[in-house]
Amino acid sequence: MYLGDYKIYDQALSGLSPNKLLINTINAHSYNTSLKDAEFTNALQNSDALIPDGIGVVLAIRWLTGQKLTKIAGEDLFYYEMERLQKSGGKVFFLGSTEETLLKIKERAHKDFPNVELGSYSPPYKQEFLEEENATMIMAVNTFQPDVLFIGMTAPKQEKWAYKHFKQLKTGHVCCIGAVFDFYAGTVKRAPKWMIKYGMEWFYRFAKEPKRLWYRYLIGNIKFVYYVCREKFFKK
Repeated sequence: MYLGDYKIYDQALSGLSPNKLLINTINAHSYNTSLKDAEFTNALQNSDALIPDGIGVVLAIRWLTGQKLTKIAGEDLFYYEMERLQKSGGKVFFLGSTEETLLKIKERAHKDFPNVELGSYSPPYKQEFLEEENATMIMAVNTFQPDVLFIGMTAPKQEKWAYKHFKQLKTGHVCCIGAVFDFYAGTVKRAPKWMIKYGMEWFYRFAKEPKRLWYRYLIGNIKFVYYVCREKFFKK
């Protein structure tokens, strides 16, 4: 799968329809992962909106197609949705992470967005869910019937789960935002704004957790550059 074949949307978030949508993000790591995971590729390709959450993707698409994108992080999507519902009144459901993190999210969101009704569910921490566990998660969401469902179970699990169960979910926007759960809860600190502005957020995360992220950002970024160059010069 070529990067240029993905329909990556660089539109103002305010242009998103209020109807039921599956919204995902893509960065260099998720693109690399999609090359060896057909189910993940399918989930990304069938997103109603696929947002460029990574400076590598932004630069690669510009080089490959000439299209000028703007990086839109999962956190940008989160605040857009929360502020939209703060104005109109609405319901948001958080699916993923631990009970402790979810409690911190809800405590902060109650203060930041008092007009938004909040629901949450912490699924078991495992690679694959049993059918009964999937049914419980779907029931928790559908009982609440949120305007926005935020899923934070890390990629590619969250994207594949959202796509597989999308039709069963009684919700509006379904947004897979991963690490944003920890950022907003305060359990993980995001990079300073100046580093985000200059495309250095990946370096900040790597410096904070080198043992866990060295392969993703050092080897993974080299692989991504290789794949982009291969597409640029050898795609027929």
